[in-house]
Amino acid sequence: MATLHPARAGKPGPALPVLARNVAHFMRLLHDGGFALSPAHSVDALDALQYVDIGRRGDVRAALAALVLSGPDQRPLFDAAFDLFWRDPDWEGKLRAMLLPRVDAGAPPPRRSNRLADALAARQPDLPARPQQTEAERMAVPLTFSDQERLAQRDFETLTAQEWRALQHLVRKRRAHLAMERTRRLRPSSNGTHADLRASARLAVRQHGEWLRWKYRRHAERKPPVVLLLDISGSMSQYSRAVLYFCHALTLSRERLSVFLFGTRLTNITRALRERDPDEAVAVITGQVRDWAGGTRIGEALASFNRQWARRTLSGRATVLLVTDGLDHEHIDLLGQEMARLRRFAHRIIWLNPLLRYPGFTPQARGVQAILPHVDALRPAHNLDSLLALQTLLSEPGAGTAFVSPMK
Repeated sequence: MATLHPARAGKPGPALPVLARNVAHFMRLLHDGGFALSPAHSVDALDALQYVDIGRRGDVRAALAALVLSGPDQRPLFDAAFDLFWRDPDWEGKLRAMLLPRVDAGAPPPRRSNRLADALAARQPDLPARPQQTEAERMAVPLTFSDQERLAQRDFETLTAQEWRALQHLVRKRRAHLAMERTRRLRPSSNGTHADLRASARLAVRQHGEWLRWKYRRHAERKPPVVLLLDISGSMSQYSRAVLYFCHALTLSRERLSVFLFGTRLTNITRALRERDPDEAVAVITGQVRDWAGGTRIGEALASFNRQWARRTLSGRATVLLVTDGLDHEHIDLLGQEMARLRRFAHRIIWLNPLLRYPGFTPQARGVQAILPHVDALRPAHNLDSLLALQTLLSEPGAGTAFVSPMK
């Protein structure tokens, strides 16, 4: 391919030509960037390139795009990956520009894809070591296990910009799966304790009256819904952003998750959180929510949720995750009433309070005292370890129904 310049050609092999190896590397790059591709797509891509003029870059781009794109939202990421891999000879410099923060005066910075940057960084070639390398030329390297442990124990509010970026990568790579709960409904099964007489009789009729095999039914399982009520007031800003990344991982795992933000008003962001790139999803959410890092009215927000959304989202043994510090000094009576009403709707309420990071924390604030009697579990939410402990709690069937408080 004369006009295409691959960014990484890989190790030479006797069996595959150069073009086939480059196409396979490009399809792996798209897969690591978030595209739902399989090895069969590489074979299909090579077949498609036989029907176009590979000397024309536009034809090659159109052929590969028609093969891998499943929606218009994937087009910008595909174009960026195609330009970096096949066209731009300075792909390493562009990769550094995507990974390192930039501050441009005047015009807003261009939109960047962190998923593509992560995928390219994982597949960068082994370059010969230079005698001297400036700080700007050093590339981000994967964190060691010890670095990940230390970062997971750091408070979200004390992280630097580089540590925050590394923490986002750690959360993005995780796929959380919540527990399955058994329902009263029965579904067909190859074995079990409930014999299905009708299905067994129909099978015997098809086998000319010979009753050779039994059909069974067993209890079906489903994922219980989870509703997140997230405080985005000024004192909760950093913690709210970290919890949003954690919730995005739950959304990608196809969990039954509904997310609501509240400061001075209640906002449903469930649909916006379904964006595949978590950075883009959080950027869209922070742009939509006008009361981000503002004041807080917990009682009024809970009243709005109970009136408009509780009956629609809290059916089927739903779990409510309330993420707030409880520092509300207005309408305390309303807060207590709405928490009691929310308790009647929800199967269980887990309160995530970042103030529990202090060993000597006691519930002295009036807002905390109003919320505390109506929750089933009280957990911290100030670092990555606390969020992973929450994932473990939600992954255990029936866990978290007993009140757990580290203040005792």
